[in-house]
Amino acid sequence: MRIGLIGYGYWGPNILRNIISHTDVDVSVVADLKLERLAALKKMYPTIRTTTDASEVVENRDIDAVIVATPVHTHYPLAKAALEAGKHVLVEKPLADSLNGAEELIAIAKKKKLVLMVDHTYIYTGAVETIKKIVDSGELGTLQSFSSTRFNLGLFQGDVNVLWDLAPHDLSILLYLTERIPTLVNAIGVSHTENGVENIAYLTLRYDDGLIAHVGTSWVSPVKIRQILISGDQKMIAYDDTEAIEKVKVYEAGYTVRTHEDKRRLYMDYRSGDIHIPNVGNKEALQGVVEDFVRAISKGSKPRSDARFGLNVVRILDAAERSLKQGGAEVRLS
Repeated sequence: MRIGLIGYGYWGPNILRNIISHTDVDVSVVADLKLERLAALKKMYPTIRTTTDASEVVENRDIDAVIVATPVHTHYPLAKAALEAGKHVLVEKPLADSLNGAEELIAIAKKKKLVLMVDHTYIYTGAVETIKKIVDSGELGTLQSFSSTRFNLGLFQGDVNVLWDLAPHDLSILLYLTERIPTLVNAIGVSHTENGVENIAYLTLRYDDGLIAHVGTSWVSPVKIRQILISGDQKMIAYDDTEAIEKVKVYEAGYTVRTHEDKRRLYMDYRSGDIHIPNVGNKEALQGVVEDFVRAISKGSKPRSDARFGLNVVRILDAAERSLKQGGAEVRLS
């Protein structure tokens, strides 16, 4: 299988390394606008052809699939061009910078019977796969809350706000664990730059069954924080992606509510038991993404992070964007 890569900036080198390590894949050409990036690539991989023109990747008849690892605002036009040229496409998250754009890409892929997949890397990590098994087993009981914090100092983006940049990671994890979308979404944020792009934002999602999710994002933090807390009515999980080894901890903690006979007062019985630290492995998640993409093309399997999955992430982001513009008003998802 011959693959072309568009974008060799922040994430492109990681993608290229994992493509090259796949025995059934050949990298034909890599495109990037910056010559210094391509020069660095040539030092490591002298046999790979490079270009500053993305159309040389899209229009190359010898290429079967295209991977897009470029700024968010370019995802839609580049993916559309590749699909219309008959190429299978893997797009770095999010699928597109608008709901209409994401829906159009899916329509083109369906019409041409092509694989369209989104690189939501986190749902391929050993930690999240372990959490998924625990949730599906019912060990946590009924899910009550999902709270994530994704803070760091930079990187400020010029084309999208902090929600579109960072929240897709946590939203993809939330969608993967729950396999459903929320009913109501609201978001608040603030910009501290002249371009008006929010650099701090908080997103709240509500579900019909009482589950509530909260996603905090920031480009302005003195420390890097990557934490998720998941509460069930039986057990709870703490996931810290900055931990080298003990990323996931399962707490036998919770509470029981007792109502007084006059039904006006509540008594809370709290329980705090053992802490279990499962072995989550150390496989590279991006390798799983590439393998899933190649398998979907060669065998016709359904990718974990397929286009529909990516669309649901964009649907939530679109609702969050509308809420931001309305001062944090709740937006209902159909």
